[in-house]
Amino acid sequence: MSAPSEASVPKTDAVATGGLSQKGLSAGTIGLLGAVVIGISCIAPAYTLTAALGPTVSEVGFQVPAIILVGFIPMLLVAFGYRELNRAMPDSGTSFTWASRAFGPWIGWMAGWGLVAATILVLSNLAGIAVEFLFLLIDQIAGSPGTIAALAFNPFINVAVCLLFMLAATLVSYRDMQTTQKLQYVLVTFQVAVLLIFSITALVQVAQGNAFDASLPELSWFNPFAVGSVTAVVAGLSLSIFIFWGWDVTLTMNEETKDPEKTPGRAATLTVITIVVLYLLIAVALLMFAGTGAEGLGLGNPDIQDNVFFYLSGPVLGPMAFLVSLAVLTSSASSLQSTFVGPARTLLAMGHYGALPKKFAQISPRFFTPGYATVVSAIVASVFYTVMRLISENVLWDTITALGMMICFYYGITAFACVWYFRRQWLDSTRNLFFTLLFPLVGGAILAALFVITLVDSMDPDYGSGSNIAGVGLVFVLGMGVILLGVIVMIWQAIKRPAFFRGETLSLESPPSLRRAKR
Repeated sequence: MSAPSEASVPKTDAVATGGLSQKGLSAGTIGLLGAVVIGISCIAPAYTLTAALGPTVSEVGFQVPAIILVGFIPMLLVAFGYRELNRAMPDSGTSFTWASRAFGPWIGWMAGWGLVAATILVLSNLAGIAVEFLFLLIDQIAGSPGTIAALAFNPFINVAVCLLFMLAATLVSYRDMQTTQKLQYVLVTFQVAVLLIFSITALVQVAQGNAFDASLPELSWFNPFAVGSVTAVVAGLSLSIFIFWGWDVTLTMNEETKDPEKTPGRAATLTVITIVVLYLLIAVALLMFAGTGAEGLGLGNPDIQDNVFFYLSGPVLGPMAFLVSLAVLTSSASSLQSTFVGPARTLLAMGHYGALPKKFAQISPRFFTPGYATVVSAIVASVFYTVMRLISENVLWDTITALGMMICFYYGITAFACVWYFRRQWLDSTRNLFFTLLFPLVGGAILAALFVITLVDSMDPDYGSGSNIAGVGLVFVLGMGVILLGVIVMIWQAIKRPAFFRGETLSLESPPSLRRAKR
């Protein structure tokens, strides 16, 4: 049965039972569970933790659980701010729309740029990781010691397979959200199941005396003050924020959810809480099994820190070790697909309000998805990855390191947008005092501080891969380069499309939902 034509479906700003949103997206198609699953998929716990656990241990030792909890705090506080903004004005533009209404079009445009730039940067990284784990998995199954896995590091083979992954993810993302939900149910369930099996088995091995370096858990593991170094806490906190990033995808789908004023906010909160519990279980289990030593399977060994799950999978799971590689492959591939949701819908909103060319507001007449924006996101990410991978792998990974700056940049702006937007309602109730002022203000302040600290630290030529330009760290050059590029594009758009920047298409006035709430 073919999809109904756009003209035959009523449009409304917040449809809970079907129809189209004001931008033409298919409304009422995503429930709470579906939103949480897509949020978990976008965070990609198997991929992010295997990449971040080792470096975090090198910074803070056994206090990894403490750093995870500290990193969780600003994410949760900011999530509360996102929830309040979404309740007042559900809009697929999220950070872009909300910051525009709070601070005006210029800051709003840069918030949208930060979200789009961060997600497109990570799209290319996810595709690259998927390639490496695909060849690693084939190598494990075939029993060839590194021969097949080494093919992933041939730049031409790597880029070719990466582009195939990107194409597959684009095709799924272009289709309706029901397709995305069904795919993510399978991929996320498998990923989380393997992580739980891996963690529980590691704990069993410790209990049976088969651990590499058995360590009994202590309360100090959860105490950030036991780290002993502010620099180490900041470095660990930056890594921790990276492993939580992605939950806000649940908000970019708000025009497509059932009960758009409540479901996305609840999904964001549930996603963050689910992830922190999963991370704490995995971290504690692997610390108990392997310890933090710098030799052998110790989590402090620099030779295994790039991929601790791979090196520990054999000792923990034995012949079933390939499941871990399959889980990380599944994690990066599923996140690659679900991550398309965020930038595509932000670009859609920017086109809808005239902040970008109107083409970005085009909706697929068959699937009711932001088809043009999805394809553009895929092309930009593919070109970026291809150029960076062929130039230098160090340049590529330094660009990804700069991703943390972009996360703090647009999350921080959005948190402060919540505080300022609701300034007249702060004292209306105790709830408002906490959820529209204190929580987002503290969360935004933490992220702003991290942004400045990272900005200063990354100027060091030894930061990241150690590459530099004229004595300035490459991570700083790349991070500031992305922000300055956004400023240039914004000025160009202001010249070409002045209506948005004059506040004619997206004003500072309260949207209808908030005006109704005030009555």
